[in-house]
Amino acid sequence: MAHHALASQESYNPNHLLDILLGKMQLKNDAALSRMLEVAPPVISKIRHHRLPVGASLLIRMHEVTGMSIRDLRDLMGDRRTKYRLSDAQGRPKPEDRGDKPAASAIHH
Repeated sequence: MAHHALASQESYNPNHLLDILLGKMQLKNDAALSRMLEVAPPVISKIRHHRLPVGASLLIRMHEVTGMSIRDLRDLMGDRRTKYRLSDAQGRPKPEDRGDKPAASAIHH
């Protein structure tokens, strides 16, 4: 079974977050939670079984429907990282933005 990198954190427990959301929103089950969050039911199942991390877009949706802060949501699932990035390359300038190549308008024929 493939686990994502976040699952290796000892404190990571997305089930706690999902259970808190179920109670806060007074929902009966994960299917109702998936409808509230507007995700397919298998997404919730994969998160519960540590096959899929709680991604940024899902955290934002949780924030929208509950009014809870992103920090509080991350704390509830045990995510103790200080930064939440989508990838290593996020925030880095693209090669064309760094001036490695001359702009097309600067080339004279």
